[in-house]
Amino acid sequence: MSGRGAVFLDRDGTIIKDVGYLREPSQVQVLPGAAAAIKRLNSAGLLAIVATNQSGIARGLLTTEEYTISERRVDELLARQGARLDAHYFCPHLPEVTGPCECRKPGTLLYRQAAARFGIDLARSWWVGDRLRDVLPAQALGGRGILIGGTEPVDPESNRFLRADDLTGAVALIEPS
Repeated sequence: MSGRGAVFLDRDGTIIKDVGYLREPSQVQVLPGAAAAIKRLNSAGLLAIVATNQSGIARGLLTTEEYTISERRVDELLARQGARLDAHYFCPHLPEVTGPCECRKPGTLLYRQAAARFGIDLARSWWVGDRLRDVLPAQALGGRGILIGGTEPVDPESNRFLRADDLTGAVALIEPS
């Protein structure tokens, strides 16, 4: 497929502080440098798309509506700093509760849906997140992944991906030199 590239971003721990099962919009805290990094992606013409697992919905800890409200709050806080997310995709499932699905990361359904909607060339795209499951789809879909932070142990599985301290560092690796 020939199309534009995208950067698929995990939400919690990548763009915003991971507070567990986020129910209240007042809990949304954009991580330092995240808005500026997303703004750089916007300026470079790359789509910035969130893909996130939200098992709290399946667990009954939050509703889809509460998730959607927090999603809008993320957009609002980023917009205040001139940054924009082009789309949000989320998986509300938990296999132990709802059975298996294709959308729970590292599944690829959310990315394939985004590719169809936006004409994305997945081989020209990047995956950024703080967990291995966030970046494994890059390998399955022919793109490149960047693990951020230090939460994932360095092992043969994670060594296949680039590493950065945070989203700012990841975007520096993505941007053309």
